Amino acid sequence: MDTQQNEDIRSRIRTIPDFPKPGILFRDITTLLLDPEGLRLTIEKMAAQVDGKIDLVAGVEARGFVFGAALAVRLGTGVLLIRKDGKLPGATIAEDYALEYGTDRIAIHADALVPGARVLLVDDLIATGGTARAAVRLLRKAGAEVVQASFVVDLPDLGGADALRSDGITVSSLVAFEGH
Repeated sequence: MDTQQNEDIRSRIRTIPDFPKPGILFRDITTLLLDPEGLRLTIEKMAAQVDGKIDLVAGVEARGFVFGAALAVRLGTGVLLIRKDGKLPGATIAEDYALEYGTDRIAIHADALVPGARVLLVDDLIATGGTARAAVRLLRKAGAEVVQASFVVDLPDLGGADALRSDGITVSSLVAFEGH
């Protein structure tokens, strides 16, 4: 879908300059979530971008849970929660990834999916791609076939969507914002 055609979504996302630090333009989707029509349109348009059969939607903590759960209902699948390490009870598998300063770790339940499951990865925004790429590695480690990644917002100047594509993932988003 052409991200230039989604002005109805773009207009519901506010930009907050200098957050969390000077020079950053923060793309705040809370205004989109507060708008019932905007949220409905977002889920409809994200669902329309899904290509082929999906067995499971995987949402990345925390805003990916909102979009992931709504998409799972719309697509008739379950939703798998990708959490920060230490947040899930029971046996988990985890994956580390680099941050600007240090590392972080995400996890899923070890029994969260059947090997070979066709998974749609969902989050609100793709920036550098560090978390999304770690989520793909984690899902693949669990035996999933990650067939697509879907985002509301892409920040193409930061290269995350291209990095996912280089990992063999089809990437879709509704809107793109240039700059940081």
